[in-house]
Amino acid sequence: MKKVYLDNGSTSFPKAPGVGEAMCDFITNVGCNVSRGGYETAYNLEETIFETRTLLCEMFNFFSEKYVVFTPTITYSLNFVIKGLLKEGDHVIISSMEHNAVARPAISLAQKGVEVTVVPCNEDGTLDMEAFNMAFQDNTKLVAMTHASNVSGTVLDAESVGKICKEKGVFFALDAAQSAGVIDIDFEKLNLSALCITGHKGLLGPQGIGAILMTKEFADSLEPVISGGTGSASHLLTMPDFMPDKFEAGTLNLPGIIGLNTALKYVKSKGKMIFETEKALAQKFIDGIDEIEGVKIVGTRDWSKRVGTVSLDFANVDNAQVAFRLDSEYGIMTRCGLHCAPLAHKTLNTYPQGTVRFAFGHKNTEEEVFYAINAIKEILATE
Repeated sequence: MKKVYLDNGSTSFPKAPGVGEAMCDFITNVGCNVSRGGYETAYNLEETIFETRTLLCEMFNFFSEKYVVFTPTITYSLNFVIKGLLKEGDHVIISSMEHNAVARPAISLAQKGVEVTVVPCNEDGTLDMEAFNMAFQDNTKLVAMTHASNVSGTVLDAESVGKICKEKGVFFALDAAQSAGVIDIDFEKLNLSALCITGHKGLLGPQGIGAILMTKEFADSLEPVISGGTGSASHLLTMPDFMPDKFEAGTLNLPGIIGLNTALKYVKSKGKMIFETEKALAQKFIDGIDEIEGVKIVGTRDWSKRVGTVSLDFANVDNAQVAFRLDSEYGIMTRCGLHCAPLAHKTLNTYPQGTVRFAFGHKNTEEEVFYAINAIKEILATE
């Protein structure tokens, strides 16, 4: 049976060329640590880590390598941003399209005296800008928002949100799990305070490595959530107050950073080709699904407001049964359920049944798209 991977919203596959080899070479032939060894190999490794910070700055039009903080995952990044900033009496705004990586940290703080407003989005996943404007209060300190939905692929209007936050003097943190490496993100143009990214999705790198890019003002306002050794200022029993050490306690995921370094160079070399390819594949898929009765495509149809992730809700067949048959009979790998985003599914009117998600990558082919469409037709014909 052929295998077709359509779960790139969960993690990209295949990874960028050379990622695995670079990580293997590091583990096999280098193996040392950074900031914890006074020898040439450690110093050379530090240069590679710095180069990775530089690559991230270049990709997102960011101003300073020392304000690029590596984290274990984007979930950690978002927790650092939300829990490190907000205190009792503060107010945070999130959207109704959030992944639990934003929603859970925010809601957990509601039990500690932080006010949380969930701004409603429209049924296609786009942000209700009127409701967003009305959500601000005198004590609003942060807007934390997803950039592209992991459920529907809908892209929220980060540029408009950033302008409003700048006017009101409110910090703006963007969850770019589904957009980084796929669509252009300009830190300055979006008026961001913090950009949270992951290496293993659109950036085509390995799992277990994320980052936060943050302004000096935001970094100065943020308290470290994790404390420990940094290899610097070891005489202190408090975390260093300089960047990025202030937020990089413990040993970094060095194999992950090495893999990300290779992936960033590949993504940079491809430019807009990655998104254009994914967009074309997803559009062909949507066109084919439109011809099938009893299947709802969730999210916007406006390609200026979406990425190549498509979720389907089957009217007369259990979604889980469709996903199971796609895998067991056709070798098509998708993800079924609520995708760690119950707020989004409630907004899209696909709660509690969830959807079957088809997330296309630039290495998928038109043949695989038509194969998936025909598989859905055959499954529905026999149910």
